[in-house]
Amino acid sequence: MEIQHLVKMANQIGQYFESYPDRDEACRCIAEHLGKFWAPRMRQALIAHLASPDGADTLTPLVAQAVRTLPAVQIPA
Repeated sequence: MEIQHLVKMANQIGQYFESYPDRDEACRCIAEHLGKFWAPRMRQALIAHLASPDGADTLTPLVAQAVRTLPAVQIPA
């Protein structure tokens, strides 16, 4: 899946949780959603994208914060 599509989906998830009054709760909910419903390869790609030079510029601040809390994903060879 293309990273631009993953970024768009992650930002849409973040947009939903942006309305939460507690930013920490919103961050936890985003990370929980990504952990439950995204395949490990999708999470791995998003984590790697955030670490890239342009990564933080493409994700909303709330989504970037949530992605930083995700554990590293180990993909079997």
